[in-house]
Amino acid sequence: MILGKVVGTVVATQKDRGLEGFKLQVIQTLDIQTLRPGSRFLVAVDAVGAGTNEVVLCTSGSSARMTGSTEDRPVDAVVVAIVDSVEMEGETTYRKHP
Repeated sequence: MILGKVVGTVVATQKDRGLEGFKLQVIQTLDIQTLRPGSRFLVAVDAVGAGTNEVVLCTSGSSARMTGSTEDRPVDAVVVAIVDSVEMEGETTYRKHP
């Protein structure tokens, strides 16, 4: 799984029928220990209604096609959760609502 932040969207008017109805989000990966932005980006189908600047959990590869909405779809990455908090070694390092 990948921890990331929604930093943008992709609009594609011409796409495979298997992608119709999906919102495509640009996700910037986050360092798991510091939650600082990494240098990697990915485009993921949004299965949970995430918005810009939200911290999200993504899955990729064959696991991306295992959600109820992406099963048997041409998907390589999917947003599967909007993160409320992250705890590392007993310390909360991120909280959506302070």
